[in-house]
Amino acid sequence: MLAFVVAALLGSALPQSVPAADPPTEVTPQSPGDGATVTLGDVEVIARPRGDTVRAFVNEVAAPNRNRGIARWEKDVCIGVANLRGAAAQFIVDRISAVALEMGLTPGEPGCEANVIVIASDSPDRVAEELVNERLNVLIMGGSGMDQGRAALNAFAASDRPVRWWQISMPIKSQTGVAAIRLPGECNGPCSGAADFGPKVRVPTSTRLSSPIVDSLFRTVIIVDLEQVRGVTVRQLADYLAMVTLAQIDPEADTRGFPSILNVFENPASADGLTDWDQTYLHGLYRANRTRNIGSGLPELSDSIRRVQDRESAAAPD
Repeated sequence: MLAFVVAALLGSALPQSVPAADPPTEVTPQSPGDGATVTLGDVEVIARPRGDTVRAFVNEVAAPNRNRGIARWEKDVCIGVANLRGAAAQFIVDRISAVALEMGLTPGEPGCEANVIVIASDSPDRVAEELVNERLNVLIMGGSGMDQGRAALNAFAASDRPVRWWQISMPIKSQTGVAAIRLPGECNGPCSGAADFGPKVRVPTSTRLSSPIVDSLFRTVIIVDLEQVRGVTVRQLADYLAMVTLAQIDPEADTRGFPSILNVFENPASADGLTDWDQTYLHGLYRANRTRNIGSGLPELSDSIRRVQDRESAAAPD
């Protein structure tokens, strides 16, 4: 699907690996002298209930397409990496695939047709410009609600972040996986009337609280700025890529108040890889029912994450 994009962008010699950052300097607190008395004032600890914290994180990072529900991969995910050679590229493929497998997905075998393409480059702006100007059909498929819109695409092209990404999702029937949207040029039957140009979705029941239509991730394109990721390890980069591959993450999200791999470029010492918080978010996403109406998508995701947390707490030793 994206093989021609990879072929078009391969070429310049690039590093074989992403260099690891130096370990953070350990800071040892100074101890008072012998016999010294230290008096501490009152310490007030303010904490939000766990449910409020989950909702705050979901509201900050989750980025469903406009007027659509939260999307996730439904079955197969095939990872392709362009412009990285050797161990680094293979590690990234293997790591994202391993996280996908943990979420119940089926990672593609070697040679599969990539629906996730990671393009590493020391000229990321040029790569983004070529995609938008010459391969727009890779990023915009024309179906209603399948992407974030033209303004978001312009932001993707102009981004100066170490990693930028663009995702396409597709509304499908939850029970069969059949597309519930017509792509430009597609039709059913003889293509002679308006009825032939629309998807036919049978709805067994009609309710304002639920829907048989869910949103499935269809394609993800990620551009990695090789210069800006030199301060992180390959494991940190691969886990960051796994997070933004498997979930719809807002690139403008402010996650400084949460323990997440999404903070790694601002503070490489903040996480060695996916944190417990990140993994709980992904598990909650891939266990969510997602059959409520679109307006209930974020609350439903929050509830699913809370259920994952409750199960983990119950299973943990005292």
